[in-house]
Amino acid sequence: MKKVVTILLVLGMILSVVACAPAATPAAEVTEAPAAAEATEAPAAEATEAPVVLNIAMVTDVGNIDDKSFNEFTWKGCSDWAAENNMVANYYRPSEDSDEARIETIKTAIDKGANVIVCPGYLFGATYQQLPQQYPDVMFLGIDLGLGDVPEPKANTALITYQEEQSGFLAGYAAVMDGYTKLAFLGGIDVPAVIRYGFGFVQGADQAAVEMGNTADVSIKYWYSGSFAPNDEIKTKTAGWYTEGTQIIFAAGGGILYSAIASADEANGKLIGVDVDQSNVSERIITSAKKELENSVKLALSDLLANGGMWSAAYAGVENKLGAAQDCVGLPTDAAAWRFSTFTIDQYNTLLEKVKSGEYMISSAIDMAPTVTIAVDYQN
Repeated sequence: MKKVVTILLVLGMILSVVACAPAATPAAEVTEAPAAAEATEAPAAEATEAPVVLNIAMVTDVGNIDDKSFNEFTWKGCSDWAAENNMVANYYRPSEDSDEARIETIKTAIDKGANVIVCPGYLFGATYQQLPQQYPDVMFLGIDLGLGDVPEPKANTALITYQEEQSGFLAGYAAVMDGYTKLAFLGGIDVPAVIRYGFGFVQGADQAAVEMGNTADVSIKYWYSGSFAPNDEIKTKTAGWYTEGTQIIFAAGGGILYSAIASADEANGKLIGVDVDQSNVSERIITSAKKELENSVKLALSDLLANGGMWSAAYAGVENKLGAAQDCVGLPTDAAAWRFSTFTIDQYNTLLEKVKSGEYMISSAIDMAPTVTIAVDYQN
């Protein structure tokens, strides 16, 4: 009897333990789909895209990155921006001055990992009509390259040109305000950019003369040399101007500046440089009508980064014509470059604000010379 009771007690304890233990049921619930879905979906929703990495290749035209002109300052914009944003920038120089060499150089840069190509100047026009369509995932930036050079830019191509008439206006205005009355404009080949520089210069000199009340005293000699290289004809022409009483010459055309410098050295004359700050080229250069190449490169690359490595609608397949409002044209204000006698930086800043705001209406037309009150002797 005791054995029977004992057996019954043991069986009761076993059944009691089995009935009270819920382990099997919760284990099945943990592996149910809803619980598993909650565990796996949350990380997927929080996942972020990989950071944008721009590998920038700047390709020079016929010069190198120490040319004190387009190559140097375009490269400075690329390299400084890359350093500021922890990106990569390298420069490449074509083996010769030809479309084939420029194309092969860009292809080499892309093969080495470049996903942004930056090229300065009209020489890349033919290149930018071919390569962007071959490399749709590579972003192309053309500096001082417009629709006249690339008529139908692709969406991966951004073009930047400048309002040279504003820069020329600032130089002409400042020169007259500084006391110069006998001015001259020496242009290279009469391409649109050079014409805008010249016509802007005329408008600026005229505006200053009107404000000073000496329009009868201010005059400008005006001539396109037909070349961007120095030569004896240019030296003879500019030497004659100085002999006739010209005090200052605005030389807008690359290497023609050096012919003008030779004449200025002989005549103790003054000059205005172009495109970049050229004060280090000659002490006779009192200022330069600048394109702010560095700033415009940085603006474009910042757009590219902010838009995930693709051009935004403001740049994609578009020519952006930048000016004073974007801080992309002006006169250099560094102490070493500021060589005016009486015209001050404060006066310049006031002038610049009037140009930015549109208070001074500066025509960009190139098909007809501007109407002004001062005398302009067009010698072509």
